[in-house]
Amino acid sequence: MALGDILKSFAAPSTSSYGIAFDGRTLYHSEFSAPDTIYQLDVRAGIVFRSYAAIATTPLDIEFDGRVLWHVDAATELIYQLDPRNGAVLKSFAVPGDGPRGLTWDGHSVWLSEDGTQLIYQLDPRNGAVLKSFAVPGTNPRGLTWDGRSLWYSDQDTDLIAEISPADGTVQRTFAAPGGTPNGLTCDGRALWHVDQGTNIIYQISLQ
Repeated sequence: MALGDILKSFAAPSTSSYGIAFDGRTLYHSEFSAPDTIYQLDVRAGIVFRSYAAIATTPLDIEFDGRVLWHVDAATELIYQLDPRNGAVLKSFAVPGDGPRGLTWDGHSVWLSEDGTQLIYQLDPRNGAVLKSFAVPGTNPRGLTWDGRSLWYSDQDTDLIAEISPADGTVQRTFAAPGGTPNGLTCDGRALWHVDQGTNIIYQISLQ
């Protein structure tokens, strides 16, 4: 098995696929246009066993921090902390710039990629204060996740998924995204999960 090989795939429950998160047992998936829903999915075949309305009209990336969901919406330009059981807002704060896209959690901080500023930010989860920022390695940032050591980033212009240094964004490894319109990323500790907007397919991808 090589880096980027597809381990598993199944259809997403939406037709405007964006975010994906892993909670240790199940996946969460967000769609960015009507009906603006967040889904909880079985990892074996993508069967939906819970769903609820997103907070606003352009829900993008989503991530699980071990207790709650973090979620960003492009219409409100807010980052939300959500109750994973029902999507209730626990708190929110403004994004630092413009055009939020990818979102992840590293155990201590929230990370956000922005299309408008072409930056990746490390944010204080208490209030959204910027701790660090650096340029995105591409030109059309989308998904973002953390594997315990590095960030992973997807770009819709290059159609690449890249492992990048959290220190300065230096690209360490890349592989071609399995579809033509890569969006959300999450890591389950052994593999990446990825959702493609064009194919509306959720992929589990080898990190070897």
